[in-house]
Amino acid sequence: MTDARLRRGRGSLTFAFLVQGAAFALLVTRIPAIQDRYRIGDGLLPLFLAAVPVLAGLGSLATERLVRRVPPSTVLRWSQPAVLLSLLAVTTGRELWQAAAALCLFGLAVGALDASMNMLGVSLQRAWGRSIMLGFHAAFSLGGILGASLAWVGAYGRLPLVVPCLPVVLVLGPAVLAASRWYADAPPAAASGEARSSGTPAVPLGALAPLCLVMAFAYIGDATVANWSATYVQDVLGGSEALATVPYNVYMATTLIGRTAGDRAVRRFGAVAVVRGGTLLAAAGFALVATAPGPWTGMAGFTLLGLGLCVVVPQTFAAAGRLGGGGSDAAVARLNVFTYVGFLVGSPLVGGLGDAWSYRGAMLVPMVLVLATLVYARSFAAQPDRYGGPHERPRVVDVGRGGNGL
Repeated sequence: MTDARLRRGRGSLTFAFLVQGAAFALLVTRIPAIQDRYRIGDGLLPLFLAAVPVLAGLGSLATERLVRRVPPSTVLRWSQPAVLLSLLAVTTGRELWQAAAALCLFGLAVGALDASMNMLGVSLQRAWGRSIMLGFHAAFSLGGILGASLAWVGAYGRLPLVVPCLPVVLVLGPAVLAASRWYADAPPAAASGEARSSGTPAVPLGALAPLCLVMAFAYIGDATVANWSATYVQDVLGGSEALATVPYNVYMATTLIGRTAGDRAVRRFGAVAVVRGGTLLAAAGFALVATAPGPWTGMAGFTLLGLGLCVVVPQTFAAAGRLGGGGSDAAVARLNVFTYVGFLVGSPLVGGLGDAWSYRGAMLVPMVLVLATLVYARSFAAQPDRYGGPHERPRVVDVGRGGNGL
């Protein structure tokens, strides 16, 4: 792969991560407004919310099979517009069945999008010859801040639900579709075509299991912050309603900062050391949140959480790519399912423990789960490639047949 094509591929994929971050934030931050629009009862809402990650997991598994026939760039190119159009449908429908259909499409499309996006990120990092995966996820965090800001403007100005979505759908949507012509499929090894075409996955699930657990634990931590930080600051730590909106924004900002600097840290200290350091920071953040005497101390805890957790997910995808060899696409797709497992488990786990025990005690449970990453830290080391040589060496890859997926 030429240097110019690498740069274009990296830039276009970074833009795709940013747009996806904005779209996802626009959906999750307006769930109460969506509930009001469609008059979804409190008893029915959990079913709607659970259906999205379940369908996303199915979309990710379907992508594992699909990329044996078409390049991941093709899946990404067409799943991203599907996500944006389903977001538009959610914010413009009137009937409950319309909301259900739009959220089903969103779930399936976002699973395919997340899987194919990270497949391309893993293969580009391999072709680049050094850590760049955290930069892609930093763009996702930046997009999340953009989407959440648009949602705040819409809520503050009491604008129709669809209005904050229009800049992303009508401006960024066509732009990311145009940029998709530069997506670069970089096969991980000469035998990758054989691995893709065979019916047997290149990586047994048992070998991938440690990384799957790490991914689920990381997203349990992330879901805890997303769903419970505001309630915790206001009801447990005695903060004001306005202050309760701050922790998640702080978390997102520190996630962006940590991921922006993370690739450089990986190149200098190695993935194992960075993941261990991030795990200890995240655990310290949960401990500080659980023992905080007041809201500002709790805010410091959420800051540490963002700086710690932000490095784990991108490095877990990168480690799956190294472990996967010629079948890295299948490894990434299977690993991606466990992001949705974490989402499904995280919120009810903390909420149930908080109601039955205490919310301070409940914060210690994701802390212990995140700490388990230390047990599996060696899984993030460079693995020997079954096709010869270490995965992380710089290599030049010919992608003349890929790139645009057409």
